[in-house]
Amino acid sequence: MIPYTKTAKYYETDQMGVIHHSNYIRWMEEARVDILNQLGYPYRRFEEMGYISPVLHAECEYKKSVKFDDEVKIVVSLQEFGRVKFTLRYDIYNVSEGGVLSAYGTTTHCFLKKDGRPVLMDKEMKEFTETMKQLL
Repeated sequence: MIPYTKTAKYYETDQMGVIHHSNYIRWMEEARVDILNQLGYPYRRFEEMGYISPVLHAECEYKKSVKFDDEVKIVVSLQEFGRVKFTLRYDIYNVSEGGVLSAYGTTTHCFLKKDGRPVLMDKEMKEFTETMKQLL
């Protein structure tokens, strides 16, 4: 899989001139959508299948600041995959600073049917389950 890359925007900085901590969570979401697209599962496909995928948990550990105009690379990997939920890990590297690890985090997701019932991925989403194993 190709890592997600982006350039830090000026509006994403805080008063100290570094990227505001909340933007790392946004970047993780952008990277998740990107990796799912690469795997052939654009978010619209889930919606067409009648599923939604809420975030159950998100966390981020900050190591080294990213500043305006720095290029970052986000590597997404599958940390855990169960019957009902899965957890993705995001390693955020600052390419402009020699590839130093700037932050890492995880998000945990599940799939729900439109009526709110959980989806058993191993039974109802077999192809997706096999596809996700590429991220291990």
